[in-house]
Amino acid sequence: MPLRRPFAVAALALAAAACLATPAAAQAPRGAIPPPLPLETLTVAKLAPAGPKRIYLSDVALPHIVDGKLHVVDGDTMSYRGLFATGYAGQSTLSADRRRLYVATSYYTRLSRGERTDVLDVYDTATLAHDHEIVIPPKHAQALSYRGLIAVSADDRWVFVQNATPAVSVSVVDTKARKFVQEIDTPGCWTILPIRSRPDAFATLCGDGTMLTVTLSADGSASTLERSAKLFDLEKDPLFTHAEPDGDTLWYVSFRGVLHAVDLSGKVATANAWPMVTGALAKEGWRPGGYQVSALHRASGRLFVGMHRKGGEGSHKNPAEQVWTLDPKARRVLARGPASGAISMAVSQDAAPLLFVIDGLKNELVSLDPNAGMKTRKRMAQVMETAVLMELH
Repeated sequence: MPLRRPFAVAALALAAAACLATPAAAQAPRGAIPPPLPLETLTVAKLAPAGPKRIYLSDVALPHIVDGKLHVVDGDTMSYRGLFATGYAGQSTLSADRRRLYVATSYYTRLSRGERTDVLDVYDTATLAHDHEIVIPPKHAQALSYRGLIAVSADDRWVFVQNATPAVSVSVVDTKARKFVQEIDTPGCWTILPIRSRPDAFATLCGDGTMLTVTLSADGSASTLERSAKLFDLEKDPLFTHAEPDGDTLWYVSFRGVLHAVDLSGKVATANAWPMVTGALAKEGWRPGGYQVSALHRASGRLFVGMHRKGGEGSHKNPAEQVWTLDPKARRVLARGPASGAISMAVSQDAAPLLFVIDGLKNELVSLDPNAGMKTRKRMAQVMETAVLMELH
């Protein structure tokens, strides 16, 4: 015990010195009671109504893929608005009327192992609240997010989910009855492309260069399949699986920079094509690159494509150095502007559109102004981990 006394004396001396060093004005009068702190009130702010520049940013979150998410961002202000949980490699898409968000995903009883359950989660886009779920076969494609791995019919009746086990098929969900109705085998074909004029039908791109058109029965329980003639030579010039819908037309871009127009209005698909890259630009090796490689502004008919120089075998995922603005129907390149390292892009469908891109070099979300030479309007950092797909409200 005596050994502790010097330490106690030293502590008292230090405390006394600290009190003497404190300005008199800072010392409260003896016996004074400080005023109470104001009460805190917790509230929940109502989400602002969605505008044409609300962004839904799918993030597979590779460092913790069992816990994916979808970010909701106001593209006008580049401010964060909320998120949806998307589970294990969830694939998401909006309903045709933009009132619901569908997520096809997997959950495991032990987070990363155990019994697997696949569901179609249905959310309300006005509140971001979960509405209900529909159990589907445990086969949904656990893949990086691409358009076409989940799709909705034009009348919002059907949701189509891409499966891979690795055998390829499509699950059909009836949104009115809230149930899974059938699985359609589509061997050798990938992605789901709804036909706008025929809500009971969709097409899918096949590895032999053809397209398969699938038509459902009235109750969705049966289907017929029709295969087109060979439309593409996928050995010589593969296509990006991303396609931009324009009514019953799909705009596809090939690895070498050929634009293909696929017409789905008939019994089977037909196609024609023209090269975007010619002359001096071809000598410089300009090619498309990225994941969500193009975006269409439907009212103006302008198609935006991410392009990079000195392209070659294996460069098809390269970030873009330029955004090319095309008039696909007139077969002309209208403009070329900076791309901010874009690997994915989506454009708002209003009268003053902005092109939103994921900068693959800085992992940032960027807004570009197509009416001002692709001038950067705003940047948003640290909003995502591994996102490659966007959808605009």
